[in-house]
Amino acid sequence: MAGHFEITDAPNGGFRVKLMDGTGRLVATSVKYPTKDAAVVGISWTREIAGTGLIRDMSHGGHGDLIIPKSRAAHATARLHSHTRFPAASVRGLRSL
Repeated sequence: MAGHFEITDAPNGGFRVKLMDGTGRLVATSVKYPTKDAAVVGISWTREIAGTGLIRDMSHGGHGDLIIPKSRAAHATARLHSHTRFPAASVRGLRSL
C-alpha cells in the first residue's frame, strides 16, 4: 500500500505536510514549516525516521519500552547491539508485537 505526502498551506502562513495512506486517508500532519523548501526537508527527515526509527511505547504504562515488530525483531535487535548510542543495557525490556 503506497502512500504519499502532500504539502498544503497552513493557516496564518507557512506550510504543513500531510502523510496520506494508499486509500487517501490522512495518517499524520506535520508541524508548520515557514517555506516549501523547509517542508521538503521535513519530508526527507520523515522518510529517514520512518524507515529506520525505533518504536518507543510512551503510552500510559509503556514506560518508554522499545517495541520490535516480530517480522523485524532480529534486524532491529542486531541494529541496537551494533549502535553505540544504544548500549546493550538499553535492550532490557524490549517487547515484540
